Amino acid sequence: MKLLTQNSKLKKTSKKLNLRVFNFGIPAYKSASGKLTCPFADECIKFCYARKGAYIWGNVKPAFESRYELSKTSNFIGEMNKEIQRVRPDYIRVHDSGDYYSKEYLQKWIEIAIHNPDVRFYSYTNCVEMLKNADLPSNYDIIYSDSGKQKHLIDRNVDRHTRIFSNSAELLKFGYKDTSEIDLYATKWFNDTNKVGLIIH
Repeated sequence: MKLLTQNSKLKKTSKKLNLRVFNFGIPAYKSASGKLTCPFADECIKFCYARKGAYIWGNVKPAFESRYELSKTSNFIGEMNKEIQRVRPDYIRVHDSGDYYSKEYLQKWIEIAIHNPDVRFYSYTNCVEMLKNADLPSNYDIIYSDSGKQKHLIDRNVDRHTRIFSNSAELLKFGYKDTSEIDLYATKWFNDTNKVGLIIH
């Protein structure tokens, strides 16, 4: 089972920036067994790209379930470390689908990042309170999503956060960096503001 893959946006990002950018995904919102994988999702459920298209194809959906099941085990850290050695990514987007469903799961990712200091990790998340209280290593970046149940905890003057716009002109008017095409432009390594703009699709 491949643990690290590339969606179309990350393939485009990799090519444009000449970097190896991969993603790790688990089921969006709920697993097949009904367990919440995005515990603080709210209005984003309605327009979540990971609940449609290629993400729900018959040959794709089981892979997300398998990765989720592995993530709950004590083997997860070791298997991810082996996958990172195999794939040799420069950047890993943790969750192109899904979110940090527990503190224990988040801690596993923190340990993976510590084990791989030359790789940079980043996530969009609705788990604002959990991540604000986490002790993240310097090679980990968090972008808070503006459409979850904890969006009121986001300090938009300080915290790196998303805002969704209907077009690029509106996005630029409010001073946001357009990250719709190149995913790494959302991160602290490519964006010197805390404003991450996305155009609805």
